[in-house]
Amino acid sequence: MARPKLKEHHINREWCKGCGICVEFCPKKVLELDRYDKAVIAVLEKCIACRLCELRCPDLAITIETQDQIP
Repeated sequence: MARPKLKEHHINREWCKGCGICVEFCPKKVLELDRYDKAVIAVLEKCIACRLCELRCPDLAITIETQDQIP
């Protein structure tokens, strides 16, 4: 089965508490914490849509949408 392609990567900054779990779990180092200790996308083109950030975020602040998902 082919790896899903990223359509959209969204971080709800109001929900993000800046714990850094998403940053640590990202295998491609796509995310980082900004000066406000909120998760931000640093290098979107490296994202492989593995969804580890979305699955591990305790605040449910991250959503990943892939091109193969049915709307």
